[in-house]
Amino acid sequence: MFTITFWKDAGERALRTAAQALIALWATGVTGILDVDWAQAGSVAVFASVMSVLMSVAATGRGNKESASIL
Repeated sequence: MFTITFWKDAGERALRTAAQALIALWATGVTGILDVDWAQAGSVAVFASVMSVLMSVAATGRGNKESASIL
């Protein structure tokens, strides 16, 4: 958890999770992209990113010690 590699992995995972959350919110809406409540969508994406980082921290000590992966 105290390595650059760990935080790079965790950051990449958090960024991908945020993007996936935004795409999911946009794709499930019946309206167009201009009608999306972007404040709410951003809030969901930030929350998903925080949860991703917490999962990476929880995975510390399992599998590869320098990676954010649980395997």
